[in-house]
Amino acid sequence: MAFSPRAQRISLVWRLRVAMLAGMSMTSLVGAVVVYCLATLVIPMPTPHHDNLPLVNLIVAAIYVPILLAVGVTVGMRIGRPGLRWIREGRPPTDAEKRAVLNAPRRFFTLHAVSWGLSAVFFAVFNAFFSLPLGVAVLQIVALAGITTSSIAYLVAERIARPLAGRALATGIPDRLRVRSVANRTMFAWILGTGVVVSGIGAVGLAALVRREDVTVFQLAMTMLVLGAIGVVIGGFTIYVAARASSDPVRGLRQSLAQVGAGDLDVRSPIYDGTEIGLLQAGFNDMVAGLRERERLRDLFGRHVGDDVARTALVGGVQLGGETREVVVLFVDVIGSTHLASQRPPEEVVSLLNRFFTVVIDVVHDHDGWINKFEGDAALAIWNAPVPVDAPEAKALAAARVMARRLAAEVPELSAGIGVSGGRAVAGNVGAAERYEYTVIGDPVNEAARLTGYAKQVPSYVAANAALLDAAGDEAGAWVEIEPFTARGRPEPTRVATPPLTSGG
Repeated sequence: MAFSPRAQRISLVWRLRVAMLAGMSMTSLVGAVVVYCLATLVIPMPTPHHDNLPLVNLIVAAIYVPILLAVGVTVGMRIGRPGLRWIREGRPPTDAEKRAVLNAPRRFFTLHAVSWGLSAVFFAVFNAFFSLPLGVAVLQIVALAGITTSSIAYLVAERIARPLAGRALATGIPDRLRVRSVANRTMFAWILGTGVVVSGIGAVGLAALVRREDVTVFQLAMTMLVLGAIGVVIGGFTIYVAARASSDPVRGLRQSLAQVGAGDLDVRSPIYDGTEIGLLQAGFNDMVAGLRERERLRDLFGRHVGDDVARTALVGGVQLGGETREVVVLFVDVIGSTHLASQRPPEEVVSLLNRFFTVVIDVVHDHDGWINKFEGDAALAIWNAPVPVDAPEAKALAAARVMARRLAAEVPELSAGIGVSGGRAVAGNVGAAERYEYTVIGDPVNEAARLTGYAKQVPSYVAANAALLDAAGDEAGAWVEIEPFTARGRPEPTRVATPPLTSGG
């Protein structure tokens, strides 16, 4: 039978609540057992003047402890309620609710410490009416048991609240949070494993000095044996658990960091608890999320302006203005695009242009060029800007030949003219501080556009300034010079070269 999400959330709330109250109740019972063991086996007790005083203490405890437990359960419910409301309602926690979850172990520790402190005073005063040494001994015993129980309560509450703390921190670190220190957890482990034992030994030594006639060698020997065994076994165990509670999440965080270093930005470190380590893991996740966002922006930036421009901007920043460089420019423009748009549906035209530009981009990148911009059904490619390129003339001319051949084979529905020119131009960021683009401005760009129009009349659909052949090396052998072309607005004709149809098409 499948339960609704709301029923599952309510079930989770009740499980956590029952686990917390059961853990706290069991902790109190452990404390009562510790009191009994210390009083009967460890701490040498003064001989009471009334034989029935142990029975009287037992009766008083039977009345007092249930009342204290009832009060503790009521207060504990109030402590846990704010940290569970958001789970029951199925929404992200507020900062106040996050703080309630993360501060719960500290509050449960305070609850136990206050309860046991009151109990120590109550039973010490009660027994002091019959025997002052007995009252002092009872105060020592209940105080030691209270320290033990409160420390256990902190560790138990932290363990039970660990999954809840992870879910709370997964949505962000709250403001004004009192961070639980790893040192606190270590100190509680030390108190359980060493502090109580050493304090017990000190109490026994004090009792032996004050009441020499009441303490036998056998009692001292038994006390040393019991406390020594507790110190070795419980001390070693609690320190081991505390050490693992710190080392395991740190190891996981180190592994996650290694994955990020290897380029995996989808990694997420599981949040272990609400201590400094849990906050460190939450901060790590926020950092990786920021890196993922930055990488997406860099990728989008690179797609818009080109990887080389993006890399240059990220490394050196952006400055308006430009520099004069020797560049080679390739301009490609679809023939009859107006007729194409009027005869075909827009979706088909866009799909066709995407196929066209895929070939153009692929060829330009294969020949170390850079796509500067798209202008409707045309594209402008640059060599030697923004980064230097070896043999730009040869690479641009080769790109023009290969582009013509591939367009004819892969996009036969379209024809395009390709013009190539070169010379000095200004390359840089043009615009305003709020919006700008990296572009190339100069005579080579204008001439390449004019040659593209002329190329539409050439059988190979490719026309280049023949002066580029002088620096093209072996690539010049794949081109032939044809009749010069006088571009509009130019006083002198331009030498023109084109690949023969056997090479270009």
